[in-house]
Amino acid sequence: MATAGTKGVPRPERERQILDIAAEHIGRVGYAGLSLADIATEAGVSKPLVYGYFRTKDGLYAACVERAATILADAIENAITSTVSLEMAQHTLDAIFTALEPRPHDWNVLFDRSAPREGPAGESVRNARRRIANQAARGIATVFDATGITDPHDLSALTDVWMGAVTSLVNWWLRHPDQTAADMSARSKRLIDALATAQR
Repeated sequence: MATAGTKGVPRPERERQILDIAAEHIGRVGYAGLSLADIATEAGVSKPLVYGYFRTKDGLYAACVERAATILADAIENAITSTVSLEMAQHTLDAIFTALEPRPHDWNVLFDRSAPREGPAGESVRNARRRIANQAARGIATVFDATGITDPHDLSALTDVWMGAVTSLVNWWLRHPDQTAADMSARSKRLIDALATAQR
């Protein structure tokens, strides 16, 4: 990856470069393995500059989380409000893959198991996860209401199944970086159609 210049780069652009690199690192090694020195080296800037922008490792992680959550949650919101049919699942996957295409690691930035539990970074990741989980629960409730599934525990279980399925698809995608968002959308449609056919 080409390094960013150290002079003449506007702060918003430099911050974006640092966040892009940090998000990829978090996606691969988790919060636990995040090193501001490594991020600075790869970005071609000084470690004090990274500290100047984000203050701490937690500050950098929280910035990555908040950016990923905003982009993903906005895309998901558009998908789940556009239809109330079973097609909502596919629309949501399409939206997620499209939102993730520039930075496929963003999903795992939000759901990293080594994320801090306390402090501002812990609060940021809890809020982000809660927002996306609530969207998933709303979508599940809307789709399955027509089927007569209204038991809260059933809906909660289905929400967990959905979140797990999305995570598995994203992780498969990360292992196959030659696949585009369009490829993943087409693949998920084939899989959903195959599952639906198998139930008939």
